[in-house]
Amino acid sequence: MKGIMVMAYGGPSSLDQVEAYYTHIRGGRRPSPELLEELVSRYRAIGGGSPLLEITKRQGRGLERALEGRSGVKVYAGMKHSPPFIADVMSTAGTEGVTELLCIVLAPHYSSMSIGGYAKAVEEANLRLPEKMKITFVKSWHKNPKMVAMWTKSVAVARDAAGPDASLVFSAHSLPERIIREGDPYKDQLLESSRLIADSAGWNDWSFTFQSQSKTGEPWLGPDILDHLEALHKQGKRKFISAPIGFVSDHLEILYDIDIEAMRWAAEHGARLVRCELPNDSPGMTASLVEIAEENGFA
Repeated sequence: MKGIMVMAYGGPSSLDQVEAYYTHIRGGRRPSPELLEELVSRYRAIGGGSPLLEITKRQGRGLERALEGRSGVKVYAGMKHSPPFIADVMSTAGTEGVTELLCIVLAPHYSSMSIGGYAKAVEEANLRLPEKMKITFVKSWHKNPKMVAMWTKSVAVARDAAGPDASLVFSAHSLPERIIREGDPYKDQLLESSRLIADSAGWNDWSFTFQSQSKTGEPWLGPDILDHLEALHKQGKRKFISAPIGFVSDHLEILYDIDIEAMRWAAEHGARLVRCELPNDSPGMTASLVEIAEENGFA
């Protein structure tokens, strides 16, 4: 029997889960009291927890409903750093008779540090199963036509809200600079997606930046979005559209880093910033996932 597992990073659904979540990210090392309080304050600011798990489940259910009259494939949702963990979901799928599993990370752009981590988790979990599954792992879907169309529509809506002469700023989660020296395609894929969406939207005034850099003591890809907006502001720009194409769901990096931090910067600088709506569980997102399933023989 075939199955599909959609995967996301994970996140705490409530404030009392923040420490366990970040301890898992840190490989079992608990965060300091100061770091923990900073993280808790961010989740408190967005309502007390991340909506990522529920959104991911809805994305999976949307895909499963779309496939009901075709393949009838069952769809599962697994998280990398919080329950339900990828390994536990795969174990459940195995007991339910799944022998072939299509694995889709809900992040379109490949990096060995991000998507590669999911691939490792899937591989390790498969080795622990009583009977190994046949795994099809989607490394990237950054050129998916349905994804491009979805973002094109979102950009158009944001342009109407921002008004004329707005600057379109694409962004994605930063990663350590060393991945570029190692030949990682992450940045190239992000720029390719940006060009495809900008061309589809008929937009010339666009740029790309990174966001949500972690404090690890090594250089990370930049410029950071706040520095980038500052530079554009110094060039006389006053209207901005944020298109965080590295993400497909609302979570901390959107609801805090863009909706609070970047919006605060805009207010302090007399600028207007409009953030594009993310795919979440929209029909466009479902269409993208269906197309991926079709391409891999699971629909």
